[in-house]
Amino acid sequence: MIVQDELRKNVSIKVDGAILKGHLAIPKNPAGLVIFSHGSGSSRLSPRNNYVAEVLQKKGMATLLFDLLTEDEDRNYDKRFDINLLTTRLIAVTLWVQQQEDTEKLAVGYFGASTGAASALRAAAFYGKDIKAVVSRGGRPDLAYDELYKVIAPTLLIVGGRDDVVIELNETAYRKLSATRKLEIIPGATHLFAEPGKLQEVAQISADWFSNHFLNKKIETNV
Repeated sequence: MIVQDELRKNVSIKVDGAILKGHLAIPKNPAGLVIFSHGSGSSRLSPRNNYVAEVLQKKGMATLLFDLLTEDEDRNYDKRFDINLLTTRLIAVTLWVQQQEDTEKLAVGYFGASTGAASALRAAAFYGKDIKAVVSRGGRPDLAYDELYKVIAPTLLIVGGRDDVVIELNETAYRKLSATRKLEIIPGATHLFAEPGKLQEVAQISADWFSNHFLNKKIETNV
């Protein structure tokens, strides 16, 4: 089998009549695929999530960044915080991934930021053992408290050391989780990890977490 260079392409994913735009990147011999669930008011173009995605790609992981809402939907402030809708979208996109030739054999993990972490945790609860790892960056796991006990995937909660309220929410989530879990507090970081070097720490810690918990061996692909 001849293994081609990495694949990068824009995708359009149909979900219940909506078309969600995304960007899929698959390096050669990927260890797994990380699906990003961004926070309210953000999108597949988020510079922070794209930075993390680039680090993951360099570490041999495929990534999918996509818009949980259409442009019209995103203008509705209430929809940005509709965790039920966002979770339904993430579940549907995960199913799409599992049905695509390029990605169907890959282990799947979630990277959720802010409110997107809640949809990632709830989708992980829905899929059970099919999700191999979850990372929450500055997440709002309180929006998924009632379903945390269903999460099987090893879960990493990353919080900025100066993000006091969110630290408390994540400490509570940590206690509610029964799966393998870790709470990582980044000293000196605020909610967006905008301080020099802090987002780099997030990306490296996340890459290590996914690498350690993707259970399938790297597989050769024709992409």
